[in-house]
Amino acid sequence: MRESDIVAAILRLLRKTPLCFAWKEHGSMYSTAGIPDIIACVHGRFVAFEVKTPGGRGTAPGKLTKLQEITIQKIKDAKGQAFKVTSAAEVAAILKTLEADPHG
Repeated sequence: MRESDIVAAILRLLRKTPLCFAWKEHGSMYSTAGIPDIIACVHGRFVAFEVKTPGGRGTAPGKLTKLQEITIQKIKDAKGQAFKVTSAAEVAAILKTLEADPHG
């Protein structure tokens, strides 16, 4: 599965999620490098998802670049939520965790 297919599936899930506003961050020469692929506000919380392809048939799963790792850590340091994900199912599980911990 291509990364763009995973992004599309995640966005479909997020658009069905109550109290969620989400968009695909499109990189350009005017955007900040390292920003995760999907940015969302879920139940009033900042959440970012860096999408990577899963491994399979001898291929290694997509790895974060050093800049992506630094950006995710900066989001966490600012009390936001940021995750590397490989599927819409993984995002659904994260959303359930966020619902269970309203102050997390």
